[in-house]
Amino acid sequence: MKTQEETLFTQTIQRFLNVYRYMRQYGRKMQYEGLSGREVSILRYLVECGDLSIGQCRDYLYINDSSTSELIAHLEERGHVTRTRSQSDNRSVLVAVTANGRTAAQSLSLGGIPLLREKLRALPPDRLARINAALGEIQGLLEMTDERA
Repeated sequence: MKTQEETLFTQTIQRFLNVYRYMRQYGRKMQYEGLSGREVSILRYLVECGDLSIGQCRDYLYINDSSTSELIAHLEERGHVTRTRSQSDNRSVLVAVTANGRTAAQSLSLGGIPLLREKLRALPPDRLARINAALGEIQGLLEMTDERA
């Protein structure tokens, strides 16, 4: 017979594995539909916010500069976004969603990280803080750093 601690351990690891599997399945589904989760996320964010700089896209996705540039270039090649120089600061590049990108963003099922972003944004601060603390604990247990990918 399992002890209460063993049962809690089993439930905890099962929940974590369920989340992990769900995220992988959603990622595969998005790849099958032709977009990655990151691409869906940034398209939806552009639809919501309007034109953004490359840096704002990077910060939203929490990835490094080169990954952001590659992602935006891929979306541009497929006709989902355009890149133009800012009128106010010629050094800055603005990313805008196209009609094609807007249609793609709105037609895909919402799940994975894009869904999580929307749901987390709607939570009360105390609940969000508890989730943040729990995820920090998991990162610590996995001996992870906060490096961007």
